[in-house]
Amino acid sequence: MVLFLFSLQVFSQKTYHKAFYSNGNIKEEGWLQNDKKINYWKFYYKNGTLKKEGHFKNNLQTKYWCFYRKDASKEKEGHFINGTQNKWWLFYDTNGNVNHKCQLKNNKKNGFCLLYKNQQLVKAVKFKNGKKLKEWSNLSSFAKDNNVNDLK
Repeated sequence: MVLFLFSLQVFSQKTYHKAFYSNGNIKEEGWLQNDKKINYWKFYYKNGTLKKEGHFKNNLQTKYWCFYRKDASKEKEGHFINGTQNKWWLFYDTNGNVNHKCQLKNNKKNGFCLLYKNQQLVKAVKFKNGKKLKEWSNLSSFAKDNNVNDLK
């Protein structure tokens, strides 16, 4: 008996896309497949500075993303899963220092938010599904009430 196996793969065209503002500056650039954003993309402000960068999968933001202000300083960065913010997100002040970081799930605060002033932790807040559960301004009581492994 002779057995034949056939494998048929349909390859869709992958193209590199660039769009421009009316002033000639680049607006966005990245990979398209079947008219959907995939892989790494960059988006720019009208003045030409980088606005945000990250990955897409089937037109949804995925993996790690960075966002910038018009002056090119970093504003925030964090993870996307299927187009929604998840895991730890870091938020920066205009001097480039982290002013708070939060655990997110499906675009909502879910876990801890840690607030900083002058690069020192000053407050911790615990959230569940976007609702505040508890707040600590005394960090020794925060450490006593919580498992440090929850902050990973």
